[in-house]
Amino acid sequence: MQIEYHKFWSESLGQDMELKLYGHAGKPMFVFPSSWNHFYEYEDRGMVAACENFINAGKLMIVAVDSMDAQSWLNKWAHPADRAIRHNQYDNYIVREVNHFIRNHRGVTGKFITTGCSLGAYHALNFLLRHPDVFDTTIALSGAYTLDSLIGDYVDENVYYNSPMRYLPNLDNSWYLDQYRQSRIILCVGQGKWEDRMRQDTAAMRDIFVRKNIPAQVEFWGEDVYHDWPWWQKQIYHFLSQLNL
Repeated sequence: MQIEYHKFWSESLGQDMELKLYGHAGKPMFVFPSSWNHFYEYEDRGMVAACENFINAGKLMIVAVDSMDAQSWLNKWAHPADRAIRHNQYDNYIVREVNHFIRNHRGVTGKFITTGCSLGAYHALNFLLRHPDVFDTTIALSGAYTLDSLIGDYVDENVYYNSPMRYLPNLDNSWYLDQYRQSRIILCVGQGKWEDRMRQDTAAMRDIFVRKNIPAQVEFWGEDVYHDWPWWQKQIYHFLSQLNL
């Protein structure tokens, strides 16, 4: 498997950022880390190995990006407004910098996949919904889709437009909705240990998709399926197998 490590200065964030690429060809899949974790987590937790068949076949290229959550949503020492501003800078980094880097470096065209587990699943869904011109597929595993548990009940414009359960029900812009309806949206959650909040939010997102007439594949796995990597390894392989890569 071809693996590349890259580190470069981000104008959006004002600091160096790191990422790893896995694979020589195929549709790029942006991977967002879980809470407090980094770009190497996906490899360390066996998720790259779970995707190996698709990578080696030249169908999939993993783009494992670093997180800024410790400086944004998880930064309890900062005001929620400042956390949201920092997240929007991270949004610019992903969409303007990493997106263009991958296209120029690998010569790829078309739209990309997003995926992540736990807090990474929130990012995976939110990035597709905010940028359907860049991303057309998401596989969000065990995510919570509001920010209430991280920042309380504070809401401003930046928080609102980064909370899918807040902004999607009120969205009526056809530019977004038409692209969502042509996208592949997959949400999955277990019904075992440590999945209660994620199960509630996944069910709420399912209902929103139905009301907005947005096709989405939403699955609730069994009571033995808990919030941890062994199940996410099984889920990512299962859902990648369903995509026309």
